[in-house]
Amino acid sequence: MVGVFEVGAVPFNPNGWGPPESTASTVSATTTLPLHVPFAPFSRSEKLGRIADFTRNFPSSAANPSNRPSSRHGPGNPSDSPFDFSLDLDAFPLANPEDDSSFRLVDAKPPPRPKFGPKWRFNQNRPQLPQRRDEEVEARKREAEKERARRDRLYNLNRSNQNQQRREAAVFKSSNERRLERFKNRNFFKVTTTDDPVIRRLANEDKATVFATDTILATLMCAPRSVYSWDIVIQRVGNKLFFDKRDGSQLDLLSVHETSQEPLPEAKDDINSAYSLSVEAAYINQNFSQQVLVRDGNKVSFDEPNPFAKEGDEVASVAYRYRRWKLDNDIQLVCRCEVQSVVDVNNQKSFLTLNALNEFDPKYSGVDWRQKLETQRGAVLATELKNNANKFAKWTAQAILANADLMKLGYVSRVHPRDHFNHVILGVVGYKPRDFASQINLNTANMWGNCEVYCRLVYEVK
Repeated sequence: MVGVFEVGAVPFNPNGWGPPESTASTVSATTTLPLHVPFAPFSRSEKLGRIADFTRNFPSSAANPSNRPSSRHGPGNPSDSPFDFSLDLDAFPLANPEDDSSFRLVDAKPPPRPKFGPKWRFNQNRPQLPQRRDEEVEARKREAEKERARRDRLYNLNRSNQNQQRREAAVFKSSNERRLERFKNRNFFKVTTTDDPVIRRLANEDKATVFATDTILATLMCAPRSVYSWDIVIQRVGNKLFFDKRDGSQLDLLSVHETSQEPLPEAKDDINSAYSLSVEAAYINQNFSQQVLVRDGNKVSFDEPNPFAKEGDEVASVAYRYRRWKLDNDIQLVCRCEVQSVVDVNNQKSFLTLNALNEFDPKYSGVDWRQKLETQRGAVLATELKNNANKFAKWTAQAILANADLMKLGYVSRVHPRDHFNHVILGVVGYKPRDFASQINLNTANMWGNCEVYCRLVYEVK
């Protein structure tokens, strides 16, 4: 059976809070009020908090009136009011704080802060305003330059220590390094096309209509890979064309880091400038081509002697091969090609071309040959192909023009990065020219196509 909950008669006060004055004095203790109504929560999951205390006329409350604070809302004397709306802090004991730690508010967002605090301009502890974009860029550039200078100092210090350790170890261990020798007394000829007596004779005999050297022809064939500027002189005599170079032309030198993304110093007198490195590379290439030869072996003689040597001169070991190609019915080309050595195996001669790569400062390429050449030769070659794509292509084209059976590449490095006079040979590798052309993506058909285009353009201009 369910009991009925009777609230009782509650006077209505239209003028304020609590019972009206007309009825407050007439209400007696016999007024029907809700009795035995529990105001404390049954479950701790129901966080209801404190409620108004209506237990003033309860016997327990009357027996101990001091435990109940006076009403602030009832009219007249608080002792005369049957309704006490004050909070009785002692009626219900506080919950255990450890139990309250398991509860949390649903909306725990922090209150919104104002956009601008009071007197923000005069706050000495406020964070600094962000810098402008250009100031940030400049600051980052300065920090990057400082960091690069620090790394360079550390690198040069470590490199000098490593060189010192290698020199000390070479005394007790065998080393593959060979000091590059200097051949100052040998003559290296860089004769242009029209000054070649053999080409003049072939032109008079109408052996061809176009004449050139392997250096000039390879430059035309590999022109799409070129970055540095160059020029050639074309002379037309009757129906014959002569591709020449100027005296002291850049074609007599070898480019270094021509296709690299790392810029070289612009000052011409700097040992690492483009011009200084070209001169150094040409010097290294000449000496390397003479040092790797067998000096006490039998020399191979051609039908005709060196056309540029004079009696009594000590000339460099090199052979000239004049080869002819038929481009079409009207154009025949004769080119003077060079080979630097020959290998005789089982009475079968194989001609070789010799060229040298030079390392001037590993910080420009990012690969130290002394550390990577023996263990990671492929990585070293790939880096050089990226930085010297045009030079590799020209060397390969010259080897193909000379019909060489093998092309040898030497790795030559400075003894010290700041010494451009003394060098060492770290290693030598060999490749077949046409296989190497495929490796470096050099299309031989396109080579001849470029050459034929130049010849036809010149023939059309009269």
